[in-house]
Amino acid sequence: MVKHFSIVEGKITERSGGEGPILLYVNPDAAEVQYLRRECLLDEHTLQSSLDPNELARMEFEPDHCALIVKRPKRYCAMDDFYFKVESIGLFLFADKLILLMNEDLPIFEGRPFTLVADFRELVLKIIYRSIIHFEEHLKVINACSEELERGINTSVSNRQLLSMFTLEKSLVFYIDAISSNGRVIDRIKANAAKLGLSSLNVELLDDLAIENGQCLGMAQNYSQVLSGLMDARASIISNNLNITMKNLNAIVIAIAIPSFFAGVGGMSEFSNMIGFHHWKLGYPFFIFAMALLGVSTFLLLKLTERYWSK
Repeated sequence: MVKHFSIVEGKITERSGGEGPILLYVNPDAAEVQYLRRECLLDEHTLQSSLDPNELARMEFEPDHCALIVKRPKRYCAMDDFYFKVESIGLFLFADKLILLMNEDLPIFEGRPFTLVADFRELVLKIIYRSIIHFEEHLKVINACSEELERGINTSVSNRQLLSMFTLEKSLVFYIDAISSNGRVIDRIKANAAKLGLSSLNVELLDDLAIENGQCLGMAQNYSQVLSGLMDARASIISNNLNITMKNLNAIVIAIAIPSFFAGVGGMSEFSNMIGFHHWKLGYPFFIFAMALLGVSTFLLLKLTERYWSK
């Protein structure tokens, strides 16, 4: 699917009825790929890399255009189960047009950065800037998910929360690689600013991009270090919760076994002779109450003994 856009009074406007200098291809089919290869002379390897989520960001110069691959977070859904993925965007900058390739149909031109765009070069820089902001937003969500899982781990005896924490840690590793590769692309654009024909304002924007991307990378690294450093502690918490649960279950089993022993040895008839209640309406309730009292007393005695020896 292809969409056409143009820059009208500094804003990116979709042109549904006609051709536009900005072409956005979303998951292009075989015919569109052939058109891009033959008519636009896009390199086949770079074209495929633009749609490969495992491809690192990079920048290449071709005879008539500049090809960039930029990383951005993939849209998260509930089916991902705490796994935050990344995807690639292909940007092919020509003198008279800009071609973009994406796997998902996302509102890529929305937001404040796209309210005032001068030309294609500035648009490319703002797309990179929007990708950095998108990473920062996802990192905040990952941090919130981590805190929510931590509260669940404090009382959990299963591995579900712990596995979700491992998934978040894995996502952060991919995020760090993607943000780092975006930083290398920014550095290379800055080194080739004259070749790309960037203005002084574009160079200033590049400096802001480098600073913002460095802060985003630092945030991702800090979150990753925190998750990795405390993972063993969280596993120990789950193990300790399981041990406490098993102790409580053992105490309950013993508390039930002792009344069962006395009930099995003496029986209801012997108990009635001991207490002098021969009528079942009085004997049974008293018998049940006595056995329950014995079980509760046994359980409390075990817990007190456990606390005494744990000091």
